Amino acid sequence: MFKQTTDTLLMIEPVAFGFNYQTAVNNYFQQKMYVPESAIQELAIAEFNAMVKQLRTNGLDVLVVKDTIEPHTPDSIFPNNWVSFHEGGRVVLYPMFAENRRNERRDSILHVIENKKHLITGVMDYSPFELQQLFLEGTGSLILDRVNQIAYAALSERTDKSLLLQFCHDFGYSAVHFTANQSVGDGRLPIYHTNVMMCVADRYAAICLDSIDKEEERNAVVDSLLKTDKEIIVISEDQMHNFAGNMLQVENSDGKRFLVMSQTAYDSLHEDQIEHLSSYNDFIVVAIPTIERVGGGSARCMLAEVF
Repeated sequence: MFKQTTDTLLMIEPVAFGFNYQTAVNNYFQQKMYVPESAIQELAIAEFNAMVKQLRTNGLDVLVVKDTIEPHTPDSIFPNNWVSFHEGGRVVLYPMFAENRRNERRDSILHVIENKKHLITGVMDYSPFELQQLFLEGTGSLILDRVNQIAYAALSERTDKSLLLQFCHDFGYSAVHFTANQSVGDGRLPIYHTNVMMCVADRYAAICLDSIDKEEERNAVVDSLLKTDKEIIVISEDQMHNFAGNMLQVENSDGKRFLVMSQTAYDSLHEDQIEHLSSYNDFIVVAIPTIERVGGGSARCMLAEVF
């Protein structure tokens, strides 16, 4: 029986966090801060450390690995894009869109996982597909219903359909793919990662349905969620822009479940949404405004689940 949630999380401590110009070409959540890079790093590390402390205080096993100065990896704080861990000790390495993010893949990080007695039985490495300009960015691209073995994916420059289907073939998943858009200026452009518009938990899913412009695709996602007995908690596009979709359900060593989200996300939720979500789990709300603004990712992006 597969589990949806874990009590073990990998987080990468940043040493040179900053605005990544290579990802900004299609990540419309990123915003520049006109302060020295050293100040941005100082703010980010304070937010990171506070988040780690909150998670550990609530009984989560957080494995922290410090980034390295060289090579420069401004987005290393978001490890879920280059690696995912699966029951049975299987690990997947992913092909990354931005060249400077490819250096985040480090064998030494996997060694830390093994040293903590999380056995790695095999590594599936999709990273060579970068040579063909094909990308699939981990659990940024893939929203995994691990219990029902379904991979939800919003196709984009960072989420290739053929690689999605390859992952599903290799791991026994079925695919539900669609296009998710956001309003940028006067137009509609693809959302860079599925995990900013969708979160699947054990008994519910939070999703921005308005981002799926094609009715037949939207209906297919809804049908899949309902068939797997998920309560659908709809968030608006404005809430999505406040990272209300970028949440992750976890459980502590006692089996108590929590939903991890940012303060920005929590503040955007309506009372009825909070009521529905809190009926399933408690919240861990973390304040990470610098990381969100500069990195264009939020709480879920910072967590790589270890099974």
